[in-house]
Amino acid sequence: MSIKSQIPNIITLLNLFCGCIAIVFAFQYEYEFAFFFVCMGIFFDFFDGFFARLFKVQSELGLQLDSLADMVTSGVAPGVIMFQLLLKSYGSAKIINIHSWDNAVMVLPFLGFIITLGACYRLANFNIDTRQTDSFIGLPTPANALFIMSLPLVIQYSSVEFITTNLQCSRVLLIITILSAYVMNAEIPLFSLKIKNFTLQKNALQLFFLLISLLLIVFFRYLGIPLVILFYVLLSVVNNTFLKKA
Repeated sequence: MSIKSQIPNIITLLNLFCGCIAIVFAFQYEYEFAFFFVCMGIFFDFFDGFFARLFKVQSELGLQLDSLADMVTSGVAPGVIMFQLLLKSYGSAKIINIHSWDNAVMVLPFLGFIITLGACYRLANFNIDTRQTDSFIGLPTPANALFIMSLPLVIQYSSVEFITTNLQCSRVLLIITILSAYVMNAEIPLFSLKIKNFTLQKNALQLFFLLISLLLIVFFRYLGIPLVILFYVLLSVVNNTFLKKA
């Protein structure tokens, strides 16, 4: 077993390590650090495959490690964030007493982990779906994780007030949770950001997306992150419906 063949696996494990740290910070309401470590995990997730292809050491072990690491970083971490947001929306961070009928509604924050279940199903399906080699079907779990992880930062640093500590907030968060799990597993073809050649014509869609994404982040900061993910899905739908037929 050569050291070179294990470099991609080590990078994958760094992704998993970052995901574990993000979960710890999420439970401590340190949302910025949680977001940062999920971003770091996604960074490592991108480069493990890059080095595996570069060194020509792709393996079944690497494929399974990648999915398991993503399950933590892009599955469990955003589930914890949604749990915390739902819990806070009820105006309580106390331990939930599920034996009291008055507090039975407080079990609802656990529905935030529907995101985790959706991510798990998508990752398992991705491993056996031969259609997703050059593009994606359904929102990739890292993109979904960025969307969910950015929500508490949007609440904290932007003037958007659609999420407040009331029942309406809880409904909005539950809708986001259900839609998140659905979009990850929906039969929606999404273009890949992988650039396999350097011709402008074949990468026009990706370059256009990156340019608009940069502008959204610069002008809207944290709010730009969920806007980028929404733009990615909408651009893919437009591309599938109109541009490919042109």
